[in-house]
Amino acid sequence: MGHLADSRVAPPPAVNPVRVHVRVPASSANLGPGFDALGLALGLYNEIDAQESERVTVTIEGEGAAQLATSEDNVVVRAVRAAHEAAGRPFRGCALACVNRIPLARGLGSSAAAWVGGLVAGNALLGSPLDRETLLALAARAEGHPDNVAAALLGGLTVAYGGADGARALSLPVPDSLRWIILVPGVSMSTAEARAILPQSVSRADAVFNVQRVALLLASLQSGRVDLLPSALEDRLHEPYRLRLFPWMAEVVAAARAAGALGCVLSGAGPSLLAVADDDVTAATVARAMEHTLDAAGVKGEARSLPVDTSGALSRVVS
Repeated sequence: MGHLADSRVAPPPAVNPVRVHVRVPASSANLGPGFDALGLALGLYNEIDAQESERVTVTIEGEGAAQLATSEDNVVVRAVRAAHEAAGRPFRGCALACVNRIPLARGLGSSAAAWVGGLVAGNALLGSPLDRETLLALAARAEGHPDNVAAALLGGLTVAYGGADGARALSLPVPDSLRWIILVPGVSMSTAEARAILPQSVSRADAVFNVQRVALLLASLQSGRVDLLPSALEDRLHEPYRLRLFPWMAEVVAAARAAGALGCVLSGAGPSLLAVADDDVTAATVARAMEHTLDAAGVKGEARSLPVDTSGALSRVVS
């Protein structure tokens, strides 16, 4: 007796959802005179594992684990959604696992890293239909200014601007001989509060002062004339006003310079400070001097030397 063929159709093999891993660096904006224009990517990273999902789930380890939203209000989720919208694709959800090493509200670009990390993750999940210029424009629009997001996305020393055609940025190398020391105080400061203290207008003399200094800063870094950095890192547009928020800043800056730093500036809106030295021994001495002076002012903090990140945000598909 013959056998009847089985008319049932086998179900298609299960397809694993795409999973990507993203690494995005911290950033220090302004570098003294380059207000809202310059950014420097630093070798301190947040990492994101992102996977397609039918709903939103978020886990957070490290910095901000007890503070940041784990719902659709999470900035990384909002950025993943924004990438889908920009690409004209539907967003159903995503599963995110975030490992944060960039301190929150310390002037090290934690918000920029979240926007850039989410946009890059969302773009990678979609097969990367958006180019870097589009991602930069989206991140700058979300963040409100392009300096930190440009450094986080592109790496290196970035010169960024915003205009009618959106944000644009260029990444430049910096001398390998330089050592960058970041002092992170144990107090936080919102960018909005640090911006609110700035005047609506400045004198022509102060504007000219900063144009000269930012031009000198870029020229000295590109030519290797690090001896010019003490003058090139001076600022009159934001640091003098923000001294009221950080009364210990002048003493820490003076201590860093006395210990051999080529300069010491407020990192972004603060309260972190960024110093630069020309060798490892001097960098270690500067770090100790900054920590000691901050502690003497009644504020705890940690100083450490960080390399310049030259790659910016990176993504890879996880098998």
